Amino acid sequence: MARRLLGACGVLLAAVLLAAVAPARADERSGIRQRGGEYRGRKVGARTEVRDVERDGEVQELGRFSVAEYNRRRVGGERLEFGRVVAAQRQVVSGLKYYLRVAAAAENAGGERVFDAVVVVKPWLESRTLLRFAPAAPK
Repeated sequence: MARRLLGACGVLLAAVLLAAVAPARADERSGIRQRGGEYRGRKVGARTEVRDVERDGEVQELGRFSVAEYNRRRVGGERLEFGRVVAAQRQVVSGLKYYLRVAAAAENAGGERVFDAVVVVKPWLESRTLLRFAPAAPK
């Protein structure tokens, strides 16, 4: 019994020591830390740009969803027709949070306008929630 206990304690001690050393080595190999301990590159939970937005089917579907949800919530007034998502960022939260720049046109008016949408996706619940949909601020 005593041998087992000593063996288990030794394994536990080795695991704790490895856990303490491994993150520092991973940082050195990946180049995340700079001299002086500063971080560079992506941070956990930070927004990241979605590459090739025009071809990303999931992002385009979320843009389509955001316009449809906006139209569903809007009582009267102009209805929008989805054009395309022109820019997107993704952030890991409790799920995925998408910041979309959506081009859409009013059904009765000419010309495309740009809107900012924020959508949260929780794949394990199969849910999508539109948090914000508003005209984009001019640059």
